[in-house]
Amino acid sequence: MGGVFRRFRATPDLFRVQHAGWLILLAALMMVACESPPPPPTVPTLDDILRAGEITVITRNNGQCYYLYRGEKRGFEYDLAQLFADELGVRLKVRIADSWEGMIPSLMNGEGHFVAAAMTITPSRQQQIAFSQGYLDVRQHIIVNRNNTQVRKVKDLNSRMVHVRRGTSYQERLEELREFGLDVYVVTHPDMPTEELIRMVAEDEIEITIADSNIAQRNRRYYPRAIVADSISDLEQLGWAVHPDATSLLNRINQFFAKIKKNGKFEEIFNRYHEGVEAFDYVDLNTFHRRLESRLPRYRKLIETTADRFGFDWRLIAAQIYQESHFNPAAKSHAGAYGLMQLTKTVARKFNVQHILNPRENVEAGVHHLKDLYDHFDQAIGDDRMFIALAAYNVGQGHIWDAKNLARQMNLDPNKWDSLRRTLPLLSYSKYYKYAKYGYCRGLEPVLYIKQISIYYDILTYRDVEIGKTIYR
Repeated sequence: MGGVFRRFRATPDLFRVQHAGWLILLAALMMVACESPPPPPTVPTLDDILRAGEITVITRNNGQCYYLYRGEKRGFEYDLAQLFADELGVRLKVRIADSWEGMIPSLMNGEGHFVAAAMTITPSRQQQIAFSQGYLDVRQHIIVNRNNTQVRKVKDLNSRMVHVRRGTSYQERLEELREFGLDVYVVTHPDMPTEELIRMVAEDEIEITIADSNIAQRNRRYYPRAIVADSISDLEQLGWAVHPDATSLLNRINQFFAKIKKNGKFEEIFNRYHEGVEAFDYVDLNTFHRRLESRLPRYRKLIETTADRFGFDWRLIAAQIYQESHFNPAAKSHAGAYGLMQLTKTVARKFNVQHILNPRENVEAGVHHLKDLYDHFDQAIGDDRMFIALAAYNVGQGHIWDAKNLARQMNLDPNKWDSLRRTLPLLSYSKYYKYAKYGYCRGLEPVLYIKQISIYYDILTYRDVEIGKTIYR
């Protein structure tokens, strides 16, 4: 053994090499230590944004925030953000965060100016970012399949698995409940849309998920077998988020929300995506979904071709046809209306219909009639014009003119559907209809007619919404 050690004993030259190596390593470490960290990104002020003429919103690609429909940008959060950019007089640039958890780091790294993504204001997030004043109240609700009769209350979550997207306020709340003693198993999914988890519940792929009330109620339309059970949270608020140092931008955002809440713009945009979601008729919606599969395919090509010829979205026409006849070409009403689009004999004669129950003749005449009404009410624009035309299809244009005149008397805009859905029901009361040119009108019917068509249209639209590269069907 001694010979071996002597064979490899250290020499002065070896010590000098080792010493030099340590000096080089030490010098390298000192250089790294002396290097200053990169400066944090400069936070643009509101003046900087105005000078640049552009503001960037960080959001997510889903049914609540931002999506493409037939090449057009849509989404509740997107529409609000676009209105804010218009208010500032700048262009809106959309940055889709790679993941839900990536939005706050993206904001802090200066990749966008604000986050608009249906984000709940929570204490843990407020430690990282600054929130606007809340613009929408929500509660977190348990979502289960209709056949699941065992889970309705918070206590029923004990010993059960609940699936949520990772990094959400849902996960935070469930973990709080665990600390309070509820033995719930929280299964987190990286960056999975809440809408997809609701679908999985509806199709019995998972048992339970959690969703904010606004998302839960709207998605009942798309997945009627998923029901909204008890809430697991107190009232919470959604807010937009900015960098903590972006005080001027935050103040302007708060002013913006105060303004649009006062002038009705916020309600208008909210209703565009959520109107009527509180009402839920399981039998009706479940039947609608079934008939989209069993009956619509027979007439879809006809509807698409005819709608395109007259410049309408085929999904809107399909929604109207379902409201009129449930896609039954032999449908007849007690009021004397026939076929898929429930043509009256007067309308049939106007468009030279030879066989009123023939699907092609019926649909072509019905859509042509709707187009004439749409052209007639040309003082209204956008959705208002379409809704007024549909209401006239249902109740006749004479009653629509009476409702418009009544709106003027009440200092309401006669070219807004919001005005007419207030005045049309009044025409069933003698106090109002005795002064109307066209007399008594069952004015609530066209209001409910538009409401139902809007629900069916929303469902048809959702089935073809582009979420990233995925088409939800």
